[in-house]
Amino acid sequence: MSRILMVYASMTGNTQEVAEAIAEGIRSTGKDLEIKEVIDATAKELEDYDAILLGAYTWGDGELPDECLDFYEEMDDIDLSGKKVAAFGSCDSAYEHVGAAVDILLKKAGERGAETPLEGLKIELSPNEKEVEICKQFGVSFCELLG
Repeated sequence: MSRILMVYASMTGNTQEVAEAIAEGIRSTGKDLEIKEVIDATAKELEDYDAILLGAYTWGDGELPDECLDFYEEMDDIDLSGKKVAAFGSCDSAYEHVGAAVDILLKKAGERGAETPLEGLKIELSPNEKEVEICKQFGVSFCELLG
Protein backbone atom coordinates (compact mmCIF):
# COMPACT_ATOMS: atom_id res chain seq x y z
CA MET A 1 0.00 0.00 0.00
CA SER A 2 1.24 3.47 -0.84
CA ARG A 3 2.40 5.66 2.02
CA ILE A 4 0.93 9.14 1.54
CA LEU A 5 2.02 12.33 3.29
CA MET A 6 0.38 15.74 3.14
CA VAL A 7 2.38 18.78 4.28
CA TYR A 8 0.75 22.19 4.23
CA ALA A 9 0.84 25.76 5.54
CA SER A 10 -2.25 27.78 6.41
CA MET A 11 -2.49 31.19 8.01
CA THR A 12 -6.19 32.03 7.96
CA GLY A 13 -7.51 28.47 7.72
CA ASN A 14 -8.36 28.54 4.02
CA THR A 15 -5.58 26.17 2.94
CA GLN A 16 -6.36 23.98 5.94
CA GLU A 17 -9.97 23.67 4.72
CA VAL A 18 -8.69 22.66 1.29
CA ALA A 19 -6.31 20.14 2.90
CA GLU A 20 -9.11 18.62 5.00
CA ALA A 21 -11.37 18.19 1.96
CA ILE A 22 -8.56 16.57 -0.07
CA ALA A 23 -7.83 14.29 2.89
CA GLU A 24 -11.49 13.28 3.03
CA GLY A 25 -11.31 12.33 -0.65
CA ILE A 26 -8.15 10.29 -0.11
CA ARG A 27 -9.56 8.47 2.89
CA SER A 28 -12.77 7.69 0.96
CA THR A 29 -10.61 5.46 -1.28
CA GLY A 30 -9.46 3.44 1.72
CA LYS A 31 -5.92 4.77 1.65
CA ASP A 32 -4.12 5.98 4.75
CA LEU A 33 -2.78 9.50 4.92
CA GLU A 34 -0.46 11.27 7.32
CA ILE A 35 -0.96 15.04 7.62
CA LYS A 36 1.57 17.54 8.97
CA GLU A 37 1.75 21.28 9.10
CA VAL A 38 4.92 22.48 7.42
CA ILE A 39 6.41 23.77 10.69
CA ASP A 40 6.23 20.20 12.04
CA ALA A 41 7.80 18.55 8.99
CA THR A 42 11.18 18.24 7.34
CA ALA A 43 11.79 17.86 3.64
CA LYS A 44 13.92 14.74 4.36
CA GLU A 45 10.74 12.99 5.58
CA LEU A 46 9.32 13.16 2.05
CA GLU A 47 11.77 10.46 0.98
CA ASP A 48 9.98 7.99 3.30
CA TYR A 49 6.68 8.22 1.40
CA ASP A 50 5.48 7.00 -1.99
CA ALA A 51 3.12 9.90 -2.60
CA ILE A 52 3.15 13.47 -1.34
CA LEU A 53 0.73 16.38 -1.34
CA LEU A 54 2.15 19.84 -0.68
CA GLY A 55 -0.07 22.76 0.18
CA ALA A 56 0.53 26.46 0.71
CA TYR A 57 -1.16 29.77 0.35
CA THR A 58 0.50 32.40 -1.82
CA TRP A 59 2.04 35.30 0.03
CA GLY A 60 2.88 38.82 -1.10
CA ASP A 61 3.67 39.16 -4.78
CA GLY A 62 3.54 35.45 -5.58
CA GLU A 63 5.84 33.90 -3.00
CA LEU A 64 5.80 31.02 -0.58
CA PRO A 65 4.81 31.98 2.95
CA ASP A 66 7.67 32.46 5.42
CA GLU A 67 6.88 29.26 7.31
CA CYS A 68 7.55 27.26 4.12
CA LEU A 69 10.93 28.74 3.27
CA ASP A 70 13.16 26.44 5.34
CA PHE A 71 11.24 23.37 4.14
CA TYR A 72 11.50 24.57 0.53
CA GLU A 73 15.26 25.12 0.82
CA GLU A 74 15.69 21.68 2.44
CA MET A 75 14.06 20.17 -0.65
CA ASP A 76 17.28 20.92 -2.56
CA ASP A 77 18.93 18.08 -0.63
CA ILE A 78 16.41 15.30 -1.28
CA ASP A 79 15.62 12.85 -4.06
CA LEU A 80 11.96 12.40 -4.99
CA SER A 81 12.56 10.06 -7.93
CA GLY A 82 9.75 7.53 -8.30
CA LYS A 83 7.37 9.51 -6.09
CA LYS A 84 4.13 11.15 -7.13
CA VAL A 85 3.59 14.70 -5.90
CA ALA A 86 0.59 16.99 -6.13
CA ALA A 87 0.19 20.54 -4.85
CA PHE A 88 -2.70 22.69 -3.70
CA GLY A 89 -3.42 25.97 -2.01
CA SER A 90 -5.77 28.80 -1.39
CA CYS A 91 -5.23 31.92 -3.44
CA ASP A 92 -6.57 35.39 -3.99
CA SER A 93 -7.28 36.67 -7.50
CA ALA A 94 -6.81 40.23 -6.26
CA TYR A 95 -3.08 39.62 -6.65
CA GLU A 96 -1.14 39.46 -9.90
CA HIS A 97 0.37 35.98 -9.35
CA VAL A 98 -2.68 33.94 -8.38
CA GLY A 99 -1.75 30.74 -6.55
CA ALA A 100 1.94 31.03 -7.40
CA ALA A 101 2.93 29.02 -4.30
CA VAL A 102 1.26 25.95 -5.83
CA ASP A 103 3.32 26.35 -9.01
CA ILE A 104 6.52 26.92 -7.02
CA LEU A 105 6.01 23.70 -5.05
CA LEU A 106 5.23 21.63 -8.14
CA LYS A 107 8.27 22.97 -9.94
CA LYS A 108 10.57 22.17 -7.02
CA ALA A 109 9.15 18.64 -6.71
CA GLY A 110 9.76 18.08 -10.42
CA GLU A 111 13.32 19.38 -10.11
CA ARG A 112 13.88 16.82 -7.34
CA GLY A 113 12.77 13.98 -9.63
CA ALA A 114 9.12 13.57 -8.64
CA GLU A 115 6.31 12.85 -11.05
CA THR A 116 3.71 15.63 -10.91
CA PRO A 117 0.79 14.11 -12.84
CA LEU A 118 -1.93 16.52 -11.68
CA GLU A 119 -2.26 20.21 -12.34
CA GLY A 120 -2.02 22.12 -9.08
CA LEU A 121 -5.32 22.76 -7.31
CA LYS A 122 -5.93 26.46 -6.63
CA ILE A 123 -8.97 27.49 -4.63
CA GLU A 124 -10.04 31.11 -4.29
CA LEU A 125 -9.88 31.96 -0.59
CA SER A 126 -12.12 29.59 1.43
CA PRO A 127 -13.68 26.73 -0.55
CA ASN A 128 -17.44 26.91 -1.10
CA GLU A 129 -19.57 23.74 -1.16
CA LYS A 130 -18.86 23.07 -4.84
CA GLU A 131 -15.12 23.62 -4.34
CA VAL A 132 -15.08 21.28 -1.32
CA GLU A 133 -16.34 18.58 -3.69
CA ILE A 134 -13.62 19.53 -6.21
CA CYS A 135 -11.04 19.17 -3.44
CA LYS A 136 -12.38 15.75 -2.46
CA GLN A 137 -12.23 14.64 -6.09
CA PHE A 138 -8.64 15.93 -6.31
CA GLY A 139 -7.78 13.55 -3.47
CA VAL A 140 -9.57 10.66 -5.16
CA SER A 141 -7.87 11.40 -8.50
CA PHE A 142 -4.47 11.49 -6.82
CA CYS A 143 -5.12 8.06 -5.30
CA GLU A 144 -6.24 6.66 -8.64
CA LEU A 145 -2.83 7.58 -10.02
CA LEU A 146 -1.19 5.52 -7.30
CA GLY A 147 -2.94 2.34 -8.37
